[in-house]
Amino acid sequence: METRIKIDKVEPTGYQAVLGMEKFIESTNLSRTHKDLIKIRASQINGCAFCIDMHTKEARKAGETEQRIYALNAWRDTPFFSEDERAILALTEEVTLISKHVSDDTYTAAAKVLDEKYLADVILAIITINIWNRIGITTQLIPA
Repeated sequence: METRIKIDKVEPTGYQAVLGMEKFIESTNLSRTHKDLIKIRASQINGCAFCIDMHTKEARKAGETEQRIYALNAWRDTPFFSEDERAILALTEEVTLISKHVSDDTYTAAAKVLDEKYLADVILAIITINIWNRIGITTQLIPA
């Protein structure tokens, strides 16, 4: 497999716009754990090997446990995730699989445990990793 196109080289202005979203997400008050869970779970759903590799390494470096990383695709069936993490993971799944829409139950559960600003930042973080996943998959970015 070979990377198809290097968007950052061919269209640097567009790439910088996406990078600007990432920089914004990094500047928010979202916890490192929440950012990592969003990035890994969306990347698992989308099947972006490059992003899964990158974000699991980052999560481990930040202190995330192997147990939680390995169980992330089955988070509903484990006791390893808190109420706010479960709400964020459910929202991540429904935003990533947007053709099925975001249910009122999922949104309400997230709004119950997250304040409005935090919820807005979670939604933007989910959208941002989905942009990166689509770039990685379409251009066939190869994990390091």
